[in-house]
Amino acid sequence: MNQLERRLGVPDAVVIGLGSMLGAGVFVVFGPAAAAAGGAGLLPALVLAGFIAFCNATSSARLAARYPESGGTYVYGRERLGPFAGFLAGWGFVAGKTASCAAMALTIGAYLWPGHARVVAVAAVLAVTAVNLRGIGRTATATKILVALVLAVLALVAVTGLAGGPVELDRLGDPGGSGRGVLTAAGLLFFAFAGYARIATLGEEVRDPERTIPRAVPLALGLVLAIYLVLAVVALGVLGSDRLANSAAPLADVVAAAGLPGLAWVVRAGATVAVTGVLLSLLAGVGRTLLAMARRRDVPGALAAVHPRYRVPHRAELAVAAVVVVVVSLGDVRHAIGFSSCTVLVYYAITNAAALTLGRDPRRKLPVQVLAALGLAGCLLLAVNLPASSVIAGFAVLAAGAAGYALRASRSHPPGPPSRSHPPR
Repeated sequence: MNQLERRLGVPDAVVIGLGSMLGAGVFVVFGPAAAAAGGAGLLPALVLAGFIAFCNATSSARLAARYPESGGTYVYGRERLGPFAGFLAGWGFVAGKTASCAAMALTIGAYLWPGHARVVAVAAVLAVTAVNLRGIGRTATATKILVALVLAVLALVAVTGLAGGPVELDRLGDPGGSGRGVLTAAGLLFFAFAGYARIATLGEEVRDPERTIPRAVPLALGLVLAIYLVLAVVALGVLGSDRLANSAAPLADVVAAAGLPGLAWVVRAGATVAVTGVLLSLLAGVGRTLLAMARRRDVPGALAAVHPRYRVPHRAELAVAAVVVVVVSLGDVRHAIGFSSCTVLVYYAITNAAALTLGRDPRRKLPVQVLAALGLAGCLLLAVNLPASSVIAGFAVLAAGAAGYALRASRSHPPGPPSRSHPPR
């Protein structure tokens, strides 16, 4: 039986969403985003990224309730827009999130043991894969523990910065970014919100998905946006835009600037825990999208296997882990983030396009069709305003996937002999 078991309720789904999002924005992308947008542009960029993520979340929740199975937009695109749209979404998700997994693993290595970051990164991938292979119930339990620890560390940073910073609010208006800089920063910060869709990709493993998913997605997203806004204000107010833009560990620098450098190791440990939580959920989500693609033979069918005891897509998860280990040996964190943001924004553009085909929802007060249209336009706008190298690499990988799909389709359906208007004599 190749079906996954429904074990997760609303709290579990929210925690997995929090575990997917918390960490990336706070510990990885605030510096590059501040460099792009300056102090005056960072908060607007954060709000813009959060709004587009909310549009995407609304579309994802509607589609996941209609199609409660693993695969996310790979499934939605196939069902609503056709097989090619579904394939492109799945291909973009797997490629982008594999790069995200590598970025997170390298971040773990950089925080724990900078001189041997790649070795630590490989060990982290292997350890997290081992947890995921034991079942989604264990993944949810481990993520709960990680989220609790991360929230405690982030609270420590916020309180320390507010109490001893001091937080100079006039630094929130520091110049430094153009209009395009704000869009670039928003595209990078979107990387921090993308984890909410992990709830949708686990649609086959939540109880009562029609009720659970629409509640869990916006709740997780709203909590994370509030946390990011508080920490962005504290970091900008304490460090200023220039120091924040050049900081490799901004939250540790906030604590040090508050006169408590001895607590920096606590923040570094918290960063490691946060990123481990992101990696845990990322690997689970990519594996389940690969499972959905294998079920439809868009990737080798052998990857569709589900473990008879633990009910997880073990072959798909092992395949993803193997690719991540290879990327970790060659990758760079900032380029991986830009590449991931580009391909994942295209993925969500397809999500919104699929949601537009659902029509109006009389049960919802929000204009869901308007949100889907804004999400579609916003995703494409942010994608093309990312750093040029990220845009080129992202669209090149998408084009390569599309070419492979077309080649496979032509081989599966070769053209027949030319038709004749008259039978041969």
